[in-house]
Amino acid sequence: MQQHTYAIMDRVEDSHWWFVGRRAILESFLKGIVAKLNTERAKARTLNLLDVGCGTGANLEMLSAFGNAEGVDVSDDALEFCRRKGLTVQKGLAEKLPYEHGAFDVTTALDVVEHLDDDIAGLREMYRVTKHGGYSLIFVPAFMWLWGVQDDISHHRIRYTKKEIVERLKQAGYSVERATYANFTFFAPILGGRTLMRVSGIKPESENNITISALNGVFGKLFSAERHILKNFDFPFGVSIVVVARKN
Repeated sequence: MQQHTYAIMDRVEDSHWWFVGRRAILESFLKGIVAKLNTERAKARTLNLLDVGCGTGANLEMLSAFGNAEGVDVSDDALEFCRRKGLTVQKGLAEKLPYEHGAFDVTTALDVVEHLDDDIAGLREMYRVTKHGGYSLIFVPAFMWLWGVQDDISHHRIRYTKKEIVERLKQAGYSVERATYANFTFFAPILGGRTLMRVSGIKPESENNITISALNGVFGKLFSAERHILKNFDFPFGVSIVVVARKN
C-alpha cells in the first residue's frame, strides 16, 4: 500500500463503518472455526493464530481474543503501529513466511491476497504454516468491474470472483468448506460511488476518508448485521468474498 494509507487506516479502523462491519463478520466466522477446533480436540489447549498482512493491527487485536495471536507484515510502518499497541509482530513476506511448518491452528489473510504478485505462492505459504486439521480464513475484494481508487492506492493486483479465489485455494492444497460474498448491503452505493469517481475523475487520498460522520455508526451496524444472515445463508454477490478453508 502507499505509505500514507497506514496512518489513515490506523486513525479510522476502530470507528469507520467498513472496518467495524468487516471485523464483526470476521469475528463471527472465527467463532465458528474455533468452535469446530475445540470440538475436535481431545485436550483443550490455547490456539495459535497468525494474521498474514496484519497492517496496523485492529484485526490482530480481534484475533487475540481467540488465543495466542501474532502478525506478520512487509511494511515497517504498519509493524510500528502494531508494536505501539503491544501486539506481537514480525517482518516478513506473505510468499515466504518466517515460521515453521504447521505452527498455527488458524491463519488469516484479510484483504491481503489481492496485493500479491503470486497469490497462489502466498496461499501455499499459509497452507504450509497451518497445522493439519487447521483453518485459514480469507477475505478478498470481489469483481474487477468494482475496481476503484482504493484498489489503486492499495496496490491491488486483482479483485476476485468466488470461483477464482476458491480455485486458487484448491491449487494451494486447501479443502474449501465455505465461500460466500459479503457486503451485500452496500453493494449498490459502492458501485454507484466508484462509477461516479471513475466518470468524474475524482481521486480522494483514500476512500477510507469518505464517510458521513453522522451516519457512520448506523452504517457500521448495518454492515455488521450481515453476520447474522451469513450464519445460515450465502450472498449471491457483494463487495467482498469470505472463504473458510481447511488443511486436511
